[in-house]
Amino acid sequence: MSRIVFHHENVVRAIVGTVGLPGERQFFLQVSSTTGTTCVSLEKTQVMALSERIRLMIRELRRNQLASLDELNIASGRDDSALDFPIIEDFQVGVIGISWDQESQRILIEAQSIGDETLIELLDEEEAALLEDAPDVLSFNLRIHQARSFCDRSDAVVSAGRQPCPFCSLPLDPNGHLCPRANGYRR
Repeated sequence: MSRIVFHHENVVRAIVGTVGLPGERQFFLQVSSTTGTTCVSLEKTQVMALSERIRLMIRELRRNQLASLDELNIASGRDDSALDFPIIEDFQVGVIGISWDQESQRILIEAQSIGDETLIELLDEEEAALLEDAPDVLSFNLRIHQARSFCDRSDAVVSAGRQPCPFCSLPLDPNGHLCPRANGYRR
């Protein structure tokens, strides 16, 4: 089976959403552009790490004056609309890469599917042509205000889950949980 590259150049919408109840939610990343919509599943920790790294990159771009002020000063708004239906998972994300394209003034994000082998590094196009069974990739670029909006939405989706235990920080179930700091007693 050959590799599929889902490439979105001018992204109209990039959001993270969930399906299911807190504690049993499945996280999805949906990217829409003029070429269509791609939907991939990922873990909650991947969503948190992606949001954190994008925010860190934006701070570095501002600090080092790598992005134009026009691009940095565009106001962002959070997209609170639901995921587009039907939700059809194209693949499950394994490795995520983030970079800055100085020429186009865009943040580039590549999400690679989990392959048969353990971790496979993100490949450029020439290396991918050599490998027939390379994992699928979702590649898209965001303007800085779109990236901020993506992070705001991602943070809100992650925090909408189960509340953490004040003692051990593990998620609380509706009936409480066996807290390791309380020596296994329910709280």
